[in-house]
Amino acid sequence: MSQQQVLIYDRIASNRRKTFLLMAVFFVLVAGAATALGIWLGLPPGLAPIVIVFVILFTAFSYFGSDRVALAVAGAREVGESEEKELYRLVENLCIGSGLPMPKVYVIEDGSMNAFATGRDPQHASVAVTRGLMNKLERVELEGVLAHELSHIGNRDTLLMGVVVVLVGMLALLADLALRATWYGAGSRGSYRDKNSKGAGILVAVALVFLILSPIIGRIIAMAVSRQREYLADASGALLTRYPEGLARALEKISEDTDPLDSATKATEHLYFVNPLTDHPSALNSLFSTHPPIEERIRLLRAM
Repeated sequence: MSQQQVLIYDRIASNRRKTFLLMAVFFVLVAGAATALGIWLGLPPGLAPIVIVFVILFTAFSYFGSDRVALAVAGAREVGESEEKELYRLVENLCIGSGLPMPKVYVIEDGSMNAFATGRDPQHASVAVTRGLMNKLERVELEGVLAHELSHIGNRDTLLMGVVVVLVGMLALLADLALRATWYGAGSRGSYRDKNSKGAGILVAVALVFLILSPIIGRIIAMAVSRQREYLADASGALLTRYPEGLARALEKISEDTDPLDSATKATEHLYFVNPLTDHPSALNSLFSTHPPIEERIRLLRAM
């Protein structure tokens, strides 16, 4: 076994550990945000256990159902070999080469060039590609993108990225509920504020600050876990195809494509092969992007 393969297997094991750690962090974050919302709305403190139970159920849903949420948000449609023969065969051949079970194959009817993989493990995985990616790339380039996405499955990235979709969305929803409730006077007449105590006022203020910051914290976590996984999937995909240039050429073509991906959202952008929401590269976009710069990915691939 080569040193590069040993490094990849070590990273897979590290990803598994980080998956459970990140789920625990998000559990605490969502529970805290839900509790803060209760404080801001003036709900009785006795509802906290109900909030915790709700968060546990929601975390379980994100584990088992986050892939279906991501595919539904993307508007992906499952296809079989008879419908998309070339796409299906490419995925099948790459799975044979990598030793992965065959995932479900989906197509997103959109003219942009992108793809993503999702699923809690290789036995429950799916790969989705846009119609634009299939139409605009050559076979070796499409193969490189598919190898990248299958590497996310093999490296156990898909569970983590799928869970992030659901939990970041949950944090954004809680913050939005707090904002909307504020317009109707919440936080000014709740049970905590009714006590007319300085401590209660501070607690309400802290709750509001936490509600505002929690989606930002969630997004920072999403950015942190996504960038390194993209580099790893590029390397793993190139290792699988034995042709890094195919993936590099695909990245070049995608970077020049101007068709927007209509179904992309802030909650799902980190899933995709390239960031679907960054229209114009800039220092600010690069700083807050869930993906590393395309130019750097191409440079590293051509250095292999």
